[in-house]
Amino acid sequence: MSGAPAASPPGTSDNGPRAPKDPPAALPLPAGGARAALRPRRTEEPMAPFGPDFPRAGLLLDRLRMGAVLGVVGLVTLIGIPLQWLSLKLALPTRRTIPALYHRILLKLLGVRVEVHGAPADGRPLLLLANHSSWLDIPVIGSLTPLFFVAKSEVEGWPLVGLLARFQRTVFVDRQRRSATGAVNREIARRLHEGDPVVLFAEGTSSDGNRVLPFRSALVGAVREAFAATETVVVQPLSVAYVKLQGLPMGRLHRPMAAWTGDVELAPHLLDVLRHGAIDVVVTFGEPTPLDADHDRKTVTRESEDAVRALTASALSGR
Repeated sequence: MSGAPAASPPGTSDNGPRAPKDPPAALPLPAGGARAALRPRRTEEPMAPFGPDFPRAGLLLDRLRMGAVLGVVGLVTLIGIPLQWLSLKLALPTRRTIPALYHRILLKLLGVRVEVHGAPADGRPLLLLANHSSWLDIPVIGSLTPLFFVAKSEVEGWPLVGLLARFQRTVFVDRQRRSATGAVNREIARRLHEGDPVVLFAEGTSSDGNRVLPFRSALVGAVREAFAATETVVVQPLSVAYVKLQGLPMGRLHRPMAAWTGDVELAPHLLDVLRHGAIDVVVTFGEPTPLDADHDRKTVTRESEDAVRALTASALSGR
């Protein structure tokens, strides 16, 4: 009877049992072990313009850019300082405008963009009570309008910050020398008679940029003494908030990129600002309040603190 041949049982051949085959040799794993073996294989791609040394070339370009910016800043400073010195000696109107122009150039070179809401009050003398989180506050506020700062005497010896402060015609207060109070007050009064607002960082120190520290009414009282011949002083809250880095919201973790607290060295912080750049800051002027015989300085200081805290929180949240 004809038919299809019967299938051989497993493990056998037509000529008898088959010898088991050797298992295939294990393929060698690529460098990196099993984890590397699980990675998808990359197809061949055209080489990047800078070749395999692209990161190194990028770092070199980054350093060249930073060096160029620092060079231009130094050049502008070398030109501006003698011009400002001459303007102060001869009491020229440019003594008020040169600092503002200098700070605008500095911010442009550093990549800091300033968005302003509101304006300084018309009343004079005008005391602006601001929060403080960075050395950048000086060029940011100083770029807006002719004004001057009141700062503690230690700031005068700080590198770069002291230079910017002196360039802005800052009045330095030595709180350890009571005998110098009268001379400081006379200098403040003279500046105010010229019509320029005075800026006071009322926290007395710098914060991390995420919050506003309590305002110190004693500092406001010390400045208030300079207005002995004036019945009314206009006090206006001023909020400075660093909100974006390279176009994206900073958030609490990234805001120290702009904030400069006392335990951070200035030079590395300056280089970080140069390296990353593109910082957006919102400056908001609040509602002015009179400070006279009918208004207690502690009450005015507390109200200004509340206003600055609310304006800063609004800017940080994007509202």
